[in-house]
This record gives sequence, C-alpha cells and structure tokens, in this order.
Amino acid sequence: MSNYSKQTNWGQFIPLVTVFFFWGFVAASNDILIPVFQKAFKLSQTESMLVQICFYVAYTVGSLIYMAISKGIKQDLVNKIGYKNGLIVGLLISAAGTLLFYPAANLHSFTLMISGLFIVGLGFSLQQIVANPLAIEVGPAETGSQRLTMAGGINNLGTTIGPLIVSFAIFGSAAAATTDVSVESVKVPYLILGVAFVLVAIMLKFSSLPAITPTVTENTDDVVPGQHRKSAFQYPQLFMGMIAIFVYVGVEVSTASNLPAYMEKSLGFETKDVAPYISLYWASLMIGRWTGAVEAFDVSAGIKKILRFLAPYLAFGVFLLVNAIAKHDLSHFYVYGLIIIAMIICDIMSKGNPARMLLIFSVAGIAALLIGMFTTGMVSVYAFTSVGLFCSTLWPCIFALAINGLGKHTNEGSGLLIMMIMGGGIVSLIQGYVADLTNIHFSYIVGVICFAYLAFYAIRVSGILKSQGIDLDKITKGSGH
Repeated sequence: MSNYSKQTNWGQFIPLVTVFFFWGFVAASNDILIPVFQKAFKLSQTESMLVQICFYVAYTVGSLIYMAISKGIKQDLVNKIGYKNGLIVGLLISAAGTLLFYPAANLHSFTLMISGLFIVGLGFSLQQIVANPLAIEVGPAETGSQRLTMAGGINNLGTTIGPLIVSFAIFGSAAAATTDVSVESVKVPYLILGVAFVLVAIMLKFSSLPAITPTVTENTDDVVPGQHRKSAFQYPQLFMGMIAIFVYVGVEVSTASNLPAYMEKSLGFETKDVAPYISLYWASLMIGRWTGAVEAFDVSAGIKKILRFLAPYLAFGVFLLVNAIAKHDLSHFYVYGLIIIAMIICDIMSKGNPARMLLIFSVAGIAALLIGMFTTGMVSVYAFTSVGLFCSTLWPCIFALAINGLGKHTNEGSGLLIMMIMGGGIVSLIQGYVADLTNIHFSYIVGVICFAYLAFYAIRVSGILKSQGIDLDKITKGSGH
C-alpha cells in the first residue's frame, strides 16, 4: 500500500473521480423522482418506470452512437479527441439534459422531464467509456484495480447522499417537510446539478489530466492457443455475461425503484419519509464494495482480516453520519448492523474467487428477496434494502469472468458489456408491470429470477473458463460500474 500512495498521480485522480460521484448521485436520485412524478402526473407503476427506462437505455444508445461515429471517422472517437476532451464533452451533454427540467416543470410535461434524464444518461455513457480506462492511466498499471475500486467507492458515496440531498431540495428538512409537492420543485436541484457539471468540466479543462490517449499496442492473438475467433460474440463466457450484466443492473436498480411504492402503498409511508431507506439501499452497495476493496491493498493477511470487518462498518458509519446531518431519526437503522454480518460471512466464504463470489452473493440475494416477499413491516423493508449488500460486488465479478480469454477481442467485449446497463431500465419496467398486474410485494419475484440466472451463470462460466485452461483464482476483479 505504500507504493500505491507514492505512485498514483492524485492531482489527476481526484478531479477524475468527481464524475464517478455524479453517476451514483443521479442514478440513486431517480428513485426519489419516481414517486414524485407518479403523484404529479398520475402515473401507474409501469409508467413511472419510464424514468429508469429513459436513463438506462441512454447508456446503450450512447454506446451505439459512439460506435457509429468511430466507424464513420474510421478511428476510435476517444483516441481522436482525447481523454480530457471526452470527459468534458460528456459532462456538457449531461448539463444540457438538466436544462430541460426548467421548461418541463413550467409546462408540467413528463415527456420533457424524462427526455432531460435521457440526455443526462447520454453524457454519462461517454463519461463511462472514458473514465474507467483513464482511472488506470493516472498511475501504474499494477495498481489500476485499486484506483478503480476506490472510484467505485466514490460512486457509492454519491448514491448514498444523492437521495437525501434531492429529497431535501424537493421536500425540505425532515422536521419541516411537506407532503404537497409540485413538480416545479424538481427544476431547481437539477439546474444546480447542471451548473455543477459545467464547473467540473471547467475544472477538468485546467487540470493535469492527459489531454490525449496513450498509444496502445493491441494484442493480436487470442489468449487461448488454437482458438482464432472473428468476433467477441463467439465466446460463450461473453455472450452469457452480457445477459448477466443486463439482469444484474436490472435487479440492482429495480429493487430500489419499486421500494418507494411498496413502502407507501403497503406500509403507509409518506413519500418524504422514504429517502433515508433509499439512501440505505445504495449505502449497502458502498458497504459491500468497501469490504471487497480490502483485497486490493498490499497489507498482511492479519490486517486484511481486521479490515474485512472494519471497512463495512466504516461505510455504514458514513450512512449514519449523512442521515444525522439531514436530521433523520437513526434509531430505525442500528439493527441493520447485524444484517451486515451476513454479507461479511458471504465475502469470507468466497475466498476472492469471482465465480464463487457471484454464486454465493446471488443465492444470498434470492434469500433476501424471498424474506422480503414473505414478511411484512420493517422486516420486509430491511430484507429488500439488504439486496444492495449482495449486489455490491457482482459487477466486477461478472465483468472479469465475461472478458477473460477474449484476447484481441477484449475491448470489443468490454464495450458490449457496458451497453447492457440498459437492463436497469428494462427490468424496472418489467417489475412495474408485474406490480400493476398483481401487487408491489409479489413483483419482487422478477428480482428472484434475475439472481437465479446469475447463480446459473456463475456455475456455467466456471466450466467454460476451466475448459480454456483459465485459473479462476487468478482472475482480478475491477470496480463497480
């Protein structure tokens, strides 16, 4: 760990991770917008999920546009305009999306609102393409995964405080909050967010981030001798992994997106009182990722054992702190400290093997959802929020397993996996539709099916990679998306 602090260019890394923060901030804040829009525009649960559809499908559309432009100019777009300019353009696109919130609120237009979120998502797609490799580039390659893990932790800090800040901006303080909210109250926080995008773009312009991408010599051989394939689609670990990313992001997002409706309709919560629980859900991902990040540090085995127990509770402490600042009653959340123990046990059982971790955490996710479905009251709420704990490390596990053995097709495979982030919107829509046909409580069966596929993928991909001579214990996981 000593080399890590000396070698990383913090002057470049710190301004870079602000974009990771924004991704988490906006994604989690959407869960606060959903019940607000649902009441303001009198939407069904299915219709309200258009918020997530527009935001997450924008990642896929943005990736397709990126590929089309790159093909049109016969050169990778980021290689042409450079890392720094790529991030700046992405931030300005997102800023343009927030501007739509002003006329949308004045005209009381749901279509303009979700169009604004779609444009914000388009900007994020370009930022995603640029920021992940750039996080590796600002220091030595051997510590790249550590920087990505830390960036993922910053992302989850955004997901934890985003719902609280947006809820405060819309409803006011916990003590003085109102239940009568006009959709016009949404425009100010998102215009402020747009200003923040522009300010960060200006900061990046004058930062020491590399203006152009380095020259990379692409590996022209497949990793597995004797296997020469023309497309990344010919690798079963990738094709199945694309479905895995789709359902993983789907269950992660849909669980939180449908939680406000469950708490309001089934448990009688006011919309203004849901934000701390949405924050807890996204904080659960931060808790799990801080725990998983322990393996990234070069410390003794004994210290790692201590950190494996200490890191999740430090992250939980961050959640409690920001909610204390927001003047929310913390007495409801202390019991969650016991639930975290289950995640720590799962982490220890995985022994750092990504396929084993994917299987164990997926089974735990199924258990959490089933407990939520077959109980009521706060037990069910904590069961549903604990899904965040078991989603926390799945992205890097799936990503690492899916691109292993692709050789010269690795970059192509990575781009295809990023496109599947659209699952966050589509699975949310499916769960909303099931909720309208049955009820919110039963609709979480959609998440159970998603986790079941992930467990299947963990078992199946292990056999595929072993047949290719790949040692699963030597696969290095990256960061959260």
